[in-house]
Amino acid sequence: MSSNSPRLWIVATPIGNPGDISKRAIDVLTSADVVCAEDTRQAGLLFKRLGITGARFYSLFEQNEEKRVEAVLRHLEEGDSVALISNAGSPLISDPGYVLVRTCQKKGFRVSPVPGPSAPVAALTASGLPTHPFTFLGFMPRKNRERERTLAPFADVKTTLIFFERKSRLLDSLEAAFTVLGDRETCLSRELTKPHEEFIHFRLAEGHRLDIEMRGEFTVVIGPPEPETGQTPLKDLEDLLRKRSRSGGRPQEIVRDVQGLVHGWDRKSVYRVYIEIQREEG
Repeated sequence: MSSNSPRLWIVATPIGNPGDISKRAIDVLTSADVVCAEDTRQAGLLFKRLGITGARFYSLFEQNEEKRVEAVLRHLEEGDSVALISNAGSPLISDPGYVLVRTCQKKGFRVSPVPGPSAPVAALTASGLPTHPFTFLGFMPRKNRERERTLAPFADVKTTLIFFERKSRLLDSLEAAFTVLGDRETCLSRELTKPHEEFIHFRLAEGHRLDIEMRGEFTVVIGPPEPETGQTPLKDLEDLLRKRSRSGGRPQEIVRDVQGLVHGWDRKSVYRVYIEIQREEG
């Protein structure tokens, strides 16, 4: 398969360690007539590290993708080969490119992947959580109500969930996940394939207590719901609520902590029991 034939190449690039790029990817990028990049400056630095010279870059990001499609089609019609890369990892995975790929296919041009690094897959395989099936959700929405709406369809689905999150919204997203999904095994990863690569394991009920340096972006892997072990008896729930209340804290914190320790009780039900106890103890 010649990389000189007119087609669109979807080329995965390193997510951290530059040594992860494949020889095939380098060959395709070297021979491509045009390279579409999410950030042409970053692409230029990558090509410099790889020793590739003379590349012709087009910027292609979310806001200009539809406009850029026509230019790419013209190159393909003239017999050129075009490579698409993102800032890191596999294009289209929470990155631009879907519109371009879809249009090229509809117009009859070949689209070929050059697979390689992918942050969601890398995080999943090293998380120690079930790898099949899994669902990738991309970046979480900014608003809490939208986060909960995104997660809600998976509350009772036995699938591992993966999403990206920025440091400024990480704790809010973990809180939303606990509210909607309940207590589950979770793994945070950051700096994947880099010298300071890190994996942090905890349960969602403990997410609000995380004491980590908030820097960069995180890949969050949440395990599937665990087998039911029967509902915790009401008396045990009441005892836990009374014990936790003696430690102090806001009602929301008390209810959240206790819900993570019981089975078969959703947040609202635990809250109702908590309120009843407060009334009794007056």
